[in-house]
Amino acid sequence: MSADIVRYLTHPQVQIDPDVPVPQWGLSPVGRARTEALANASWLAGTTQIISSGERKAIETAEIIAAKLGIMIEIREAMHENDRSATGFLKPAEFEQVADQFFAEPHLSVRGWERAIDAQARIVHEAEAVLARNRPGDVLFVGHGAVGTLLFCHFAGHSIGRAHDQPAGGGCCFAFAKEGRRVLRPWRRMEDFES
Repeated sequence: MSADIVRYLTHPQVQIDPDVPVPQWGLSPVGRARTEALANASWLAGTTQIISSGERKAIETAEIIAAKLGIMIEIREAMHENDRSATGFLKPAEFEQVADQFFAEPHLSVRGWERAIDAQARIVHEAEAVLARNRPGDVLFVGHGAVGTLLFCHFAGHSIGRAHDQPAGGGCCFAFAKEGRRVLRPWRRMEDFES
């Protein structure tokens, strides 16, 4: 039985700019510092593949870790966050309300957003496509909170629900066994994550 571990890491804090499309936001100084500290974590040592969403904040997170580990990143555009382009930037309170609806009504398009069931099918497909290659070593996916939560729900056997969302602030990780896809560790902040 393979002991290889798959981890899904969400990008940490970003530089919010209402005048820039959300997928083009980069990491904030805090987010960058958190990632640079994480890159030294011993639990990343067995990582042989880093697979990133094509959004700038995910790529920046992945690049910092990849540079430390001396490996290349692979970008998979379809790992992007749930498509929220219908609304664009929303102020935090309004965003949280719409995000609540997104998770609560996964079969509906809330204000034109991609439906949660569609985003889940997309992120699961991307993860499975990578894992089907069956390369040795641990895999690190770098992505986003909503699709990461949908992926976690899938592998943990939970119905879609925001109760299973990552802790606030981003920069969180969960892990599952490559063999059998059993969740090994639920969401933890990157600083609190072990193995």
